[in-house]
Formats: sequence, structure tokens, C-alpha cells
Amino acid sequence: MLTLWEKILFTLALLATAYAAWQAIVRLVRIIGRGQGQPDWALARRRVADALLKTITLRPTWKMRPLPTLLHAFVAWGFMYYVLVNFGDVLEGYIPHFHFMGTGAIGNLYRLGADILSVGVLVGMSALLIRRFIIKDSVLGARDSVMLNPKARKGINRDSLIVGLFILFHVGFRFLGQTFAIAQEGADPYQPFASAVASLWGGLSPTALTVAHHLAFWIALGLIMLFIPYFPYSKHIHLFFAPFNFALKPERPSIGALDPLDFEDESIEQFGATRLEDLQWYQLMDAYACIMCFRCQEVCPAYNTGKPLSPAAVEINKRYFLNYEGDRLANGEETSQTLTEFVIPEEAVWACTSCGACVEVCPLGNEPMRDIMDIRRGLVLMENTFPKQWETAFRGMERTTNPWNVPSSERMKWAEGIKVPTIEDNPEPEVLWWVGCAAATDARAQKTARALAKILNAAGVNYAVLGEQETCCGDSARRAGNEYLFFELATANVEMLNEIRPKRIITSCPHGFHTLKNEYPQFGGNYEVVHHSQFVEELLKEGKIRLDQEGLGKITFHDPCYLGRHNGEYDAPRFVLEQVGADLVEMEHSRNKSFCCGAGGAQIWKEEEGDKRINLTRFAEAQETGAETVAVACPFCMIMLNDAAKAAGEGAPPVKDIVEIVAEHLVEE
Repeated sequence: MLTLWEKILFTLALLATAYAAWQAIVRLVRIIGRGQGQPDWALARRRVADALLKTITLRPTWKMRPLPTLLHAFVAWGFMYYVLVNFGDVLEGYIPHFHFMGTGAIGNLYRLGADILSVGVLVGMSALLIRRFIIKDSVLGARDSVMLNPKARKGINRDSLIVGLFILFHVGFRFLGQTFAIAQEGADPYQPFASAVASLWGGLSPTALTVAHHLAFWIALGLIMLFIPYFPYSKHIHLFFAPFNFALKPERPSIGALDPLDFEDESIEQFGATRLEDLQWYQLMDAYACIMCFRCQEVCPAYNTGKPLSPAAVEINKRYFLNYEGDRLANGEETSQTLTEFVIPEEAVWACTSCGACVEVCPLGNEPMRDIMDIRRGLVLMENTFPKQWETAFRGMERTTNPWNVPSSERMKWAEGIKVPTIEDNPEPEVLWWVGCAAATDARAQKTARALAKILNAAGVNYAVLGEQETCCGDSARRAGNEYLFFELATANVEMLNEIRPKRIITSCPHGFHTLKNEYPQFGGNYEVVHHSQFVEELLKEGKIRLDQEGLGKITFHDPCYLGRHNGEYDAPRFVLEQVGADLVEMEHSRNKSFCCGAGGAQIWKEEEGDKRINLTRFAEAQETGAETVAVACPFCMIMLNDAAKAAGEGAPPVKDIVEIVAEHLVEE
């Protein structure tokens, strides 16, 4: 129990800390409030249980790095428990003979939890500090070619050391305090670790133990009060922002569905993001939620092939900028620099494949890909700046309604010699097949279209294609940042489709699948859309087609980003391959961990820079499996991996779409 003077001093310190904490909260709220839009608190009410479950179990962190994650869990669980412990210690210090949680079963369990978790924190934090400062794990930083705030390069380690030592001393001295109390009062079976250490103090006098107990109390809780004013500037503020991120992120049909821009509102002067305050409020909150663990960078295909892009640097640079310019933002002033001056350079902006790996892996739900897409919009729409190689694709989409610049009159050339009904031939089909630009115009992808036509005809499907009416879905325009071009293509397509009123739409391209399914509803186009892997799976399960299972050896399947991560479909392609009798072998990076082919984010229309090519890197991984065939389910992936197969030379496994494999094994009735 504290003396009267200790109580007075502690109360004054507590009030000062509370004032500092309140000032920090007001500053954070004002900064985040400068972002665009408003939180939907109704979402938080619906998600509160899930948000708490994610926060307490650390569920999103277990996707990778199992050992460091376990060590981090020891620290996080202990730190959460210590909110209760610190509150109890203060009450016990103020109230004579008070035992927080009592001396019965609940109190026993409380003390046991504190004892075990204290040791867990000390072990976990010590191991994490060794990993960072002695082992120096290379994944905990970015290479020099990445634009990372100079203060961050030193500050992240400094921050980690300060917070790590704070946790060790805070928990360590609280633990020691318990050992001194036990040495005075006798061993406690519900504090086995503290009781074991208490045996070391047998030679100390009662006065020495009392002084030591009081000193430990002041160091343990005094450190909390000293740390709170620093806390909002450290990366460990993510502890408080994690549940807000989980609870308040806007609902979307997929991680890659971008928000539309309103070009009809003449009062809007800014499209996309040029400055920090142009981002959405939750994108500013991402900066505070970022744990600076570099997991997103570790899975980024651009970073892993030598590009100057690091999704981690995007969030970290935002955070460090807010540390020293947050007051300016909180006061309603314009930030002093543009996003490309301090968050991400233009070269890195154009390198993103929009694969979604950074979003999928983030333990806190951050979305650096979304920042990059908004910055692209700002550059294209406000400054007319974009890679020169995209001019051809943009011109094609504007003039011939496809990025290949193929006239509409040639849209059906791929179907010459086979029966493919158009919407004019069959005005009310059960299924409308959206062939897609690649499958209609690219020589290699056309083979996929012909294979799917063979399957549909064999199954007796009542279908039709749009023929010369079909235009680009606009995915490449939107991912390139040319939102106005996407707006024109999407509104025209929705108007046409709404006149046709299709019952179902099949797409061969995951990008078209994603766009029609998840983004056309923004323009009034609500359709049931399935990818051809899903449709063929249905045909097989319904017995409408039969396959032989001969002649196939090992096959590895490359998960397209926009079918897998963006839309959660991993099983349908594998089911189809299994029905053909394939010996399916997985690559190191598969399913939600799949490595991009390099075409997404409009990258297919520009030359790739960096130390390595993404498609060559991915194809080399496929070869390592020993597979005789590399299966895909996307025309972009087909083009990229087929080019990689050619570069690999003689003996490289061929690349085939799953519908090509199915068509080869159809049993004619």
C-alpha cells in the first residue's frame, strides 16, 4: 500500500498523464478527420465481436512467420492482460488491505494468469529484441533503392528498442514487485514463477523488501505514465488502432474493388490523391495501424523482383510524415508536399500489379494497394502523367474499345469454323459468355476461347456471345488510374447489358469476372457472374460433360490474383484438373499466397523494370515443382507465363488454360 505522500504524487502524475493522453487523442482524431469521407459506425456495431476476436487472438498474424508470431503473441497477450493488472495494482496501492479480484478462485486464476503472462512477455520480448538487434533479420527493413523516410530507417529500430525496453522494464519490475511481496507474505501456489524467484530474497530484511516493493511499483507504473505521451508517435499505437481498423473498414465485395469517382459533380476539383488529405480517412488511419512488420513487402512481387516499390514504405512514410506534420494537418492546413514527394516515387507507383498480396497478408487490415491506385488516379486525371507505353492501350480502348487496338469487325475472328451463337442469333440465352478482349484478340488466348466453345457446345449449354457489340470491360483503364476512361466503358457496357438482361454471365478472364461482378454494380449493373472454371466445375458435377483421365502427368496450377485473392476462388480450378486425372502439385506460393504473373495493374501494357521479371520468377517456381504442364485460368497469366516458357527454352513445360486441358479430354457422346 502507498503512503499518503506517494498517493498524492501518484495522483498528480496520473492527472498529467491523462491530460497528455487526451491531447494526443484529440490530435489523432483531427488528423484522421482530414481524410475524405466519414466512418460508418453502424459497421462497427455489427463487427464488434469479430473485431475483438481478431484483436485478442491475433488471428490475421498467423498467416506467416510462425515463430516470430508466437513470440509476438506472448507479448501482445501479456500486454492486453496488463491493462487489468495495472488497474488492479493502482487500486491495491490506494486501498488498504485490498486484493484485486479477491482471494477466492477468481483471484487465484487472476494471479496465475498474471504470473504466466509476465514470464511470457519477458521471454517473447527478449527473443524479439535478439531477432532485431543481434540476429538482424533481413525482412525487418527495406533495401536502399526504396524511398523510405530517412528518419524511419533509424527510427524503426530506435522505436523498437525504446518500446522493447519499456515493456521489459514495466513487466519485469511489476514481476519483481510480486516476488518482493511474496518474500514477505509467503509462497503463493498461484504465482509459481514469482514464488520461485522470491526464494532468492530470503536474506533481505522486511524493511528492505518493503522499500524494494514500493520501488518496483513506482518503476512499473511510472514507466506507463512516462510512456503514454510518447506512445502516439511510436509504431506501437497500432495496439489501439487495430480494433478500429477491423471494425470500421468499408464493406467491399472484394479487396480490389475500387470506389467510383463522381465526374458529374462539377463542384469536385480533386480526382484521385495528390496530397495526404486527398486520401480517405481510413487510409490515414492505416498509417497509425501499421505495425511496420514488412510482411506486405515480403509478399510483394514488385519488391521481390527489384522494383523500387515497397507497400510497407507507403504506410511507414505516411506515418513519419504525420509525426512531424500532423499538427499542420490537424489545424486544417494543406500539407507541404505531394504524396509522390514523400510517400512513394512515381516509378514505384507505376510498378504495382494490384495483385492484392499486401492487403491479404496485412495483420491489421491495411490497404497500401488502394493508396497506390488512388495516387495513380491523381497523376493520370489531375496531371496527365503516366507511362508513355500506356498511351497505346488507352488509345485502343478509346477508339476501338479494346487495348489491343483490334477493330470490332474482327472481334469474332477467333470463332471462325466453329458454332458460336451471338446475341442476335440467340436473344434470350441461359448464359451470356463475355469472351473478353484477350480471348477475342490475342492469338494465344484465342485458343482458350475456342476450347471453352467446344466445352459449351458439348454440354448443350444455351449460350450466346455479344460478338461485335462486346467492348473492353475497362479493368486495365481503372487499374492504370484512368478512371474517366473506365467510367465511359463501364457506363456504356452496363447500359447495353441492362437492355439484354442476361440471366448469367460467364467470363474467361478473372479481371473481367472481377469487374463485372464487383465493380459494375457501382454503375447500376447487377449480374450473376461466374468464371469459366466455376462453370466447368458445375458442368462436371451435373454430369453434362464426361472426361477421360489418360495421358496426364504432373500439373501445377497458377492461381490468378483476380480469381484467387480478389475473389476467393481456389477450389474450382483444382476440382476441374482433378477430374481430368491430373497429378496436381502445388508451387511454394499457391492459393492466397500465389505469386503474381506480372500482368495485373495494367502492367501487361508496359515494359517491366527491376532486377528480374515477375513472369520469369513465377515460371521458374512452377518449373521447380517438376510439373509437365503449367495450368492457368486467366488469359493475362497465359500470355505472361507463355512468354516465360519461351524464354526458358527447350524442355520448359507448356502453359495451358484449364479449359484447354478439359477440351482435350472431352469424351464425345
